[in-house]
Amino acid sequence: MTSAAEQEAVPDHAPERAGPPVWPGAPTPLGARCRTGPDGVSGTNFALWAGGAEAVELCLFGPDGTELRLPLTELTHEIWHGFVPGVGAGQRYGYRVHGRWDPWTGARWNPAKLLLDPYARAVDGDFTLPPEVYGHVRDWPQQHVADTVRDERDSAPHVPKGVVVLDDDDWSDDRRPKTPWQDSVIYELHVKGFTRLHPGIPEHLRGTYAGLAHPAAVEHLVGLGVTAVELLPVHQFAHEDHLLRRGLRNHWGYNSIGYFAPHAGYSSSGTTGQQVGEFKRMVRALHAAGIEVILDVVYNHTAEAGELGPTLSLKGVDNRGYYRLQSDARRYADYTGCGNTLHVVQPQVLRLITDSLRYWVTEMGVDGFRFDLAAALARSMHDVDMLSPFLAVIAQDPVLRRVKLIAEPWDVGNGGYQVGAFPPLWTEWNDRYRDAVRDFWRGALPDVRDLGYRLSGSSDLYAWGGRRPYASVNFVTAHDGFTLRDLVTYERKHNEANGEGNRDGTHDNRSWNCGVEGETDDPGINALRLRQQRNLLTTLLLSTGVPMLVAGDEMGRTQGGNNNAYCQDNAIGWLDWTLPDDPGRAQLLALTRRLLALRHDHPVLRRRAFFSGRPQGTDGLRDLAWFTAEGAEMTEPDWYAPTATLGLYLSGRDIPGRDERGEQITDDSFLAVLHAGHRPLEFRLPGPPWAETYELVVDTGREDQSTPPGTEHAGGGTITVEARSMVLLRVRT
Repeated sequence: MTSAAEQEAVPDHAPERAGPPVWPGAPTPLGARCRTGPDGVSGTNFALWAGGAEAVELCLFGPDGTELRLPLTELTHEIWHGFVPGVGAGQRYGYRVHGRWDPWTGARWNPAKLLLDPYARAVDGDFTLPPEVYGHVRDWPQQHVADTVRDERDSAPHVPKGVVVLDDDDWSDDRRPKTPWQDSVIYELHVKGFTRLHPGIPEHLRGTYAGLAHPAAVEHLVGLGVTAVELLPVHQFAHEDHLLRRGLRNHWGYNSIGYFAPHAGYSSSGTTGQQVGEFKRMVRALHAAGIEVILDVVYNHTAEAGELGPTLSLKGVDNRGYYRLQSDARRYADYTGCGNTLHVVQPQVLRLITDSLRYWVTEMGVDGFRFDLAAALARSMHDVDMLSPFLAVIAQDPVLRRVKLIAEPWDVGNGGYQVGAFPPLWTEWNDRYRDAVRDFWRGALPDVRDLGYRLSGSSDLYAWGGRRPYASVNFVTAHDGFTLRDLVTYERKHNEANGEGNRDGTHDNRSWNCGVEGETDDPGINALRLRQQRNLLTTLLLSTGVPMLVAGDEMGRTQGGNNNAYCQDNAIGWLDWTLPDDPGRAQLLALTRRLLALRHDHPVLRRRAFFSGRPQGTDGLRDLAWFTAEGAEMTEPDWYAPTATLGLYLSGRDIPGRDERGEQITDDSFLAVLHAGHRPLEFRLPGPPWAETYELVVDTGREDQSTPPGTEHAGGGTITVEARSMVLLRVRT
């Protein structure tokens, strides 16, 4: 349906018609690739899958914005393609796709809208979302039917363009760290947020890929002891309309629109292809330091939102082919809470995702992926299916099955919570670990049954199908939610700066403010908050599984109680590098470094196999044992009884597996005591055969964490554990 006023509208960006010839070219690979054509002529091959389309125009843009439209007349298996002689790297381009406008059946073709190539490897320009970029009349008076009225205005002046990128990189000098899963420590960071205020990074590089590659940034990561960075989304993304109307921007980037393009806003060197090389140099610099690069990827939805969202790419290429639609095909199936869901069961969608993944591994050098709302990708027609096409393709792909794969194992649809259900090869964000550890240290666990599983690798969730303890990615905080410092400072979210009346963000924070909401000058409360941060960090880094830290937690970063800072591209969302100037924050950083060094040095803390809990020798010692505050092994009733104290014994002599030379792996044994009670506790240390003496290695009750306590205690004797604190003791024989 098109109104009379719209039919009379004149496009505001008239194209040129003359241009170079378009040779047939090839239908593969999809996207724009520089090639040598017939007779040695250089140019670019363009290929676009557009199922159901009636015609496709390739649009080339000059430096002054002049548009040249070239029809693609070759069609092979629903792929429109052509080779354009003389077109090379740096050329900006887009597509106009012709077809029916019939929203009632899901058809939303509109050639007035310039579309970003789904395979574009670089993007130049910003998405500002004026009315012209909507396929329908956004401001139609009757909003309930607005999505059915086609908008005829030209969107080209208002949308970014794809950029042709030259394939000229050689990775022969790159050495991937290939850190085994059990040895991995993940550090979740935001490229801009981590580097924007770093004083050691030159001003012009802050907030960019080059800034993260700078020695000052790399030095912090290496000194900390992490083995991988998990980057919040770096695929090209767009800002939501409701944010732009409030003068805000999408900071986190979970609003992807270009699955092959590194986000241009993080480039210091340019946006007409330079961002690609800058990203690759960042990867090389991190690899040279022994640090892997994992990308947080958002293949579950795109920035085009629902039927009232903009037409930027897939919606205009083939809406029905790319998105899950409801029985009323005007509407989108939304398992993501973001307006749409990619229809991964469709072959072309599955190809788009897997081609993108392989591209980032083979051509951009990354080492793995964390899949946002991964359950949405595992849905077949409706339900989550662990035999879904997506998981099956990943399992057999010779490139993807060898990289690190992390699932966020849930979505917002029915049956979407799938923690523990993903197949072997996959690890998972374990939110049950997060909840149990938070609840224990705030005194909200009714007993310690769940905590026992979480500390020892979550065998109740992952001991099936050949999965290992490292299937559990343990975390206490993530980008989504309170920071570690805010977790012990606020009991309520304070998201007013987001402009949504504090309605956004979760109410289920499982936090404790230690008696006062927000920051305070009370020295007692501040000391307790620092101790609670030390407790949470120590628990995380000594637990079996793969620990994940969030950038800045190691030095007490705060977001002022904002637990959903997705739109805070400012000091709220940036890491404050002056924090270690405070003695308490400096001690927190020192403790984190010591704990990670301890984990690196002791294989008993990063086991490849689950504990058996059975006696391993004639003396009756087990590889894992649990103790009460009285020094007695826990019995079945002890697990069900309310308690604030738990002792955990890890045997270093009974570690399954052998080293690279085939030798049995042995290590020291350790006893960890977690005490969440509000009074000091006399804990009786297990005597022989468990230990003759113990050396105190970590005590979170101490303010000075720069060096180990180093004191010894006799087995069978008692040790004073301060209120709300944790100690780690090494067994001496």
